[in-house]
Amino acid sequence: MLFNSIQFGIFFLFVTALYFVLPHKIRWLLLLVSSIYFYMAFIPIYVLILIFTIIIDYFAGIYLEKLVGANRKWFLILSLIANIGVLAVFKYYNFIDSNLNFLFHSFGVSVQIPALNIILPIGLSFHTFQAMSYTIEVYRGHQKAEHNFGIYALYVMFYPQLVAGPIERPQNLLHQFYEKHFFEYKRVVDGLKLMAWGLFKKVVIADRLALIVNQVYNSPHDYVGFQLLIATIFFAFQIYCDFSGYSDIAIGAARVMGFKLMKNFDSPYYSKSISEFWKRWHISLSSWFKDYLYISLGGNRVSIPRWYFNLFFVFMVSGLWHGANWTFVIWGALHGFYLIFSIVTSKPRKIILRKLYIDKFPLLLKILEIISVFVFVDFAWIFFRAQNLSDAFYIVNHLFDKMDQINNLQSIVSLLKVLNITMYDFIVALTSIVILEIIQFSQRKISIINYISSKPIWFRWTAYYALIIVIILLGVFNKSQFIYFQF
Repeated sequence: MLFNSIQFGIFFLFVTALYFVLPHKIRWLLLLVSSIYFYMAFIPIYVLILIFTIIIDYFAGIYLEKLVGANRKWFLILSLIANIGVLAVFKYYNFIDSNLNFLFHSFGVSVQIPALNIILPIGLSFHTFQAMSYTIEVYRGHQKAEHNFGIYALYVMFYPQLVAGPIERPQNLLHQFYEKHFFEYKRVVDGLKLMAWGLFKKVVIADRLALIVNQVYNSPHDYVGFQLLIATIFFAFQIYCDFSGYSDIAIGAARVMGFKLMKNFDSPYYSKSISEFWKRWHISLSSWFKDYLYISLGGNRVSIPRWYFNLFFVFMVSGLWHGANWTFVIWGALHGFYLIFSIVTSKPRKIILRKLYIDKFPLLLKILEIISVFVFVDFAWIFFRAQNLSDAFYIVNHLFDKMDQINNLQSIVSLLKVLNITMYDFIVALTSIVILEIIQFSQRKISIINYISSKPIWFRWTAYYALIIVIILLGVFNKSQFIYFQF
């Protein structure tokens, strides 16, 4: 069930209305049944995978709390093996299989490991990581074990963030299922506004940009230069609007019912460094890797070479988390290299900026830093979006070919025709990006939701109707799945 579908709209209204009508003591049951139904709307049988890991993690949490000494560790290991094992089978088995078969073939070994003909369960990496955070926190003593099986199951399956996050921590979410939430007009309206803004980013910006991006990246060898460059830049905004749009809808839907989910994006393309970018992009995942992998490896409390290894390794794993393909591994490796390179060159860059007197102009320096980060991040997106390494390297090698042919508006129109898109679609895509950036820039001091809420009623409702009309008239309603559902 997609957030950008009529079915979800009906589902959300029905569940939310019933949530406020029912007594508090059985609301969790409504949410659990609704979440199971929501997940089963994709591939019903895969709900058994969730049930399997939920049962193991539930009992592991209880015994982690009861036991003392070394025995506790075995229950943590059992939980981690169950969750990582599910990931290994459904997400990475065929990837490992194909690489082993290639390796055997390269050495002349006549062994063929059979592949599995299975479909990746939707959102597997998200709810798996959320489940692991629970047992790890119980093991560390930061969270009491949840003894209500239904509440724990709801923690893993809570439908707004079940398939694409935010990846919650038990300390933030579990206790909220016990709290009584009343219907509060302002909170409900704020949640609906956030959902509408997320829907705008998805259907007006992301899905329209996808018309161009998919055309190029599905057959990159048919294009050169301008078309590859435009598709690559557009993908940066497509994936941001697609994923942050989902997060906005998820956070907004939860807020309507009174639940507070963690912020997942914070204008990442305004970052002035790669380190800052990862504090603003997919915050729930980057903080997960920091809390449970990076710090466990020693973080920066080790020798400098080991510190660099820790950083690089975490980003490599992050790349593999996104997908079982070497393109994702390289994407992660690039970000690891970016971060290490920025640390190593920190002092020389400061000296160069001082000698060029650029440090005397803070605004110019800030603009240059933002542009530089965007360029590096966008370059890495090539590997993230490309279907295979061959396509990725072709795009990199031909990104600026024949750029001298672009000398007037007519030449741009001709190149757009090759993409089978109209000038109208191109202008709408560019305009929507500009509107997005204007709004995000204005939110540096106050969120757009709070800003609109502070205005007179005529202004508020004019803004609401304008947003709805824009979504209806300019939205691309082709039931396009959210990009991160595949992870």
